[in-house]
Amino acid sequence: MSKLKRTFNDIAQYPSALIGLAIIAVLIGVAVYTVITIPYGEAIRLWRGGEEVWGENPRTVPPAWTNIFRSRSLPETIVMTSDDEGVTRSRTEISETMWDLTLDFTFDYPFDEFPQQLILFFTTQYEDRAPHVELSWLTPDGRELRVGEVTARTAETYRFDQDSRLVRRLDGVAPRIGLFADPEAEDLIALEGTYTLRIAAILFEEETELDAKFVAYGQVHGLAGTDHRRRDLSVALLWGTPIALSFGLVAALGSSITTMMIAAVGVWFAGAVDELIQRITEVNMLLPTLPILIMVGTFQSRSIWLMLGWIIALSIFGAAIKQYRAIFLQVKESPYIEAARAYGATSWRIIGLYLVPRIVPVLIPSLVAGIPVFVFLEASLAVLGLGDPVLPTWGKLINDANQNGALYNQLYYWVLQPAALLMLAGLAFAMVGFALDRVFNPRLREV
Repeated sequence: MSKLKRTFNDIAQYPSALIGLAIIAVLIGVAVYTVITIPYGEAIRLWRGGEEVWGENPRTVPPAWTNIFRSRSLPETIVMTSDDEGVTRSRTEISETMWDLTLDFTFDYPFDEFPQQLILFFTTQYEDRAPHVELSWLTPDGRELRVGEVTARTAETYRFDQDSRLVRRLDGVAPRIGLFADPEAEDLIALEGTYTLRIAAILFEEETELDAKFVAYGQVHGLAGTDHRRRDLSVALLWGTPIALSFGLVAALGSSITTMMIAAVGVWFAGAVDELIQRITEVNMLLPTLPILIMVGTFQSRSIWLMLGWIIALSIFGAAIKQYRAIFLQVKESPYIEAARAYGATSWRIIGLYLVPRIVPVLIPSLVAGIPVFVFLEASLAVLGLGDPVLPTWGKLINDANQNGALYNQLYYWVLQPAALLMLAGLAFAMVGFALDRVFNPRLREV
């Protein structure tokens, strides 16, 4: 316990290590929070669920917090259903065969710019005759604009911008702009205030039920923005954290510990065993890892766990074996090894209790510094289009952004957010790894 405390005190002498540990702690906290609050099945549903999941999100918009840095605030998405408290419903009987239903969707619009899109979704239950609906728009300055009319069938969708008659009534201006524009301003400026969308429906059957959902798609959304499929990027950014950390940690642990054990076995048994291990290592060092993984992803499978297995297998017989072998050759000649032999310790006992523990101070820094290498390798495969097709990861986000011209279309948030997280994770582990190297290797300590 005192040795562990002394190690932490040594690490605390390096501010970079403390910063790296703080970043790693935050990443671990985010990973735990993500796994608990967004279970795997829910994450897959949110990422691959289709329009029924993403339908209320705007398309390719930046995060909402970017409004902090803008002089004119961009609108966020407004979603209202006929069951909301802010919606008033009234139904009156006109005659024995006709009923009047009025729905008023009243909402505040405190933004400086116009929405991305306006859509009204109808859900209707009737037997023979669908309701006839007339739409009107009430502005904060007291104007009432006739929007249009529609027959509300079972699942009807009314898109404001696609109504050519409404566009003509607005003098050729797109409804998403014309309905919010300030008529007193010389330029097209959004009029802030309280708006009301009025739905006046004529029902031809007493049992007819009509519900509606109004969506004013904003130009910013959530903590991370959206992509070309309306998916919330925060799902991939959050779930990319546990995937990246677990992938890097498992790969680093699996390859480092196995490599160390193989090197120890080769040094202790020497002879043909050591020669075989060295020849396999030399051949493996000549093999190009990335092209092999590309072939695996192309011809076998792109599963992240299969890739993890291949990465560990290709990393076991790496250059580290020769580094560990040089250290084990020195340790093997130590007096306490001779003493262990004298009292009859078995070869595996000597390897496990006497050889391997002496190399742990060298193993720990290289293990920590090796984690970001595997994190970047997984991201690189995803950027090349060989990422897991199911899991949302940081590399997959960058690949999607590249395929859809995010930088060309100035959608910088789409690329910068996952790239920043990758660099942050790599920097944190690198800072801690370098500090640990100085702590466990006295020759590197500052005098």
